[in-house]
Amino acid sequence: MATRPRKTPSKPQAFPHPHHDHSRCTANALRTAETVCEKHGARLTEIRRRVLEAVWASHAPIGAYDILAELNTDGGKIAPMAVYRALDFLMEHGLVHRLASLNAFIGCALASERHTAHFLICRSCKSATEMDGTAVTRAVKKTLSEHGFVPENEIIEIQGLCAHCHKESA
Repeated sequence: MATRPRKTPSKPQAFPHPHHDHSRCTANALRTAETVCEKHGARLTEIRRRVLEAVWASHAPIGAYDILAELNTDGGKIAPMAVYRALDFLMEHGLVHRLASLNAFIGCALASERHTAHFLICRSCKSATEMDGTAVTRAVKKTLSEHGFVPENEIIEIQGLCAHCHKESA
């Protein structure tokens, strides 16, 4: 009796292919945002929606002034404070994260669940992805506990090359 070769489970691809259909990512983010806002009794106003769409326009982190420029391309007169207030709201509700090392914002892929953010940031194509860092979170919490340290904000950012850029550079 012949035995079948075992299939090895495939790992989810951390970084999407550079030419994937990104409109699906944005549509999913907007549906999640509506659900999160409804759950918290908050309003996803037009400006908040537009800022979220600008953040999700690609997988590359985007700065507040780049968001402002994007929103005002049609001759609009949106003020910087409106963008910052919208970003504060979106961060407060877990819909976007601020990447301190880049002073930029990225959409939260895990917005519907409470989590610690861990990001992989490609220094070549400038894309970033949020990863499941359960084991990392456990190790960090253990270390913090040993030192009696209480974190107020925990975001881990790791910069390097994504698989696509690494492959191209090889």
